[in-house]
Amino acid sequence: MSADSSPRVDAHLKSVPGNVSWGLIPANAAPALKVQSGAVVSMDTVSQQGLTAGIDPVAFFGEAGIAAAEVLNDVKTIYRDVERTPGAGSHVLTGPVYIEPARPGDMLEVRILDVALRVDYGTNNSGPNVGAAPSLLSGVARQIIRIDRSRNVALFSERIELPLAPFMGIMAVAPPDDAAPANTRPPGAFGGNMDLKVLTRGATLYLPVFQEGAQFFTGDGHALQGDGEVNGTAIEISLTPTLQFIVHPGAGREMRWPRAEDASWHYVTAMSTDLDEACSLAVHESVAFLQARAALSAAQAYALTSLSVDFRIAEAVNHVKLVYGAIPKRLLPNR
Repeated sequence: MSADSSPRVDAHLKSVPGNVSWGLIPANAAPALKVQSGAVVSMDTVSQQGLTAGIDPVAFFGEAGIAAAEVLNDVKTIYRDVERTPGAGSHVLTGPVYIEPARPGDMLEVRILDVALRVDYGTNNSGPNVGAAPSLLSGVARQIIRIDRSRNVALFSERIELPLAPFMGIMAVAPPDDAAPANTRPPGAFGGNMDLKVLTRGATLYLPVFQEGAQFFTGDGHALQGDGEVNGTAIEISLTPTLQFIVHPGAGREMRWPRAEDASWHYVTAMSTDLDEACSLAVHESVAFLQARAALSAAQAYALTSLSVDFRIAEAVNHVKLVYGAIPKRLLPNR
């Protein structure tokens, strides 16, 4: 996005100790920032890659030819000063942002105005017992992938370049259980590690609110990813999303799962540890959505879902599977 078209920003939140949570999504943590509905916030985030290898991140990236000066100071400081709870997930999240006047039962609309790169490299890691084909690899496979910002591509190899499509792998509100923080690995009704690759610049995410102020977190930046994230990681990278938060009173009471949209599609989601069940639940979400938006019977909406809605596996590797249905907006021309 050019400087002339950059969105206004009401507040900027840095990814520094005091503003981050490592591996957990808590409820009712002290706010890193408080804003009003309608505010636009840019949020620095850091990738967990380089923080979880058991060595200093400068040494981790240095082994791949990344100079110490190219490693974010935020990463160095978090590695030194932030403690990761044993058993917690690997992701480092920035937040929470409290949004007034959000209350339980409301819906939080998150407009993704921009997603900016913070560095010119990312990481893809896999290995034995990892991903959707856990027996495929016999050893650790780690690749540092350089980014060419001028051409908006990732340099996967000498022959393969991949177009960038950056998005946040984790966007979440505080979970309903305020006694036990949620691990960052599995997603849930509160959002979390959905790895929903359609949430790029210009898309909008809708989350049900479970706690006062919604308490929004984000992290797990991806430069690009295929549906499923099948080897366990995307191109993991530190990003700065710019987000607008809008509270819709009472609109989250009937929401079972997050929803999203962009210029051409509505997206419904569903989750389960069982992939078949996740698919079935996503079909139910599509049918209910079309019944409500197009005044159709259940049978009509089921038929239209079969004819025109595509179902995709967004997340196949983090215990809880996420299936989403892509509903063409052209099906609802008057809406």
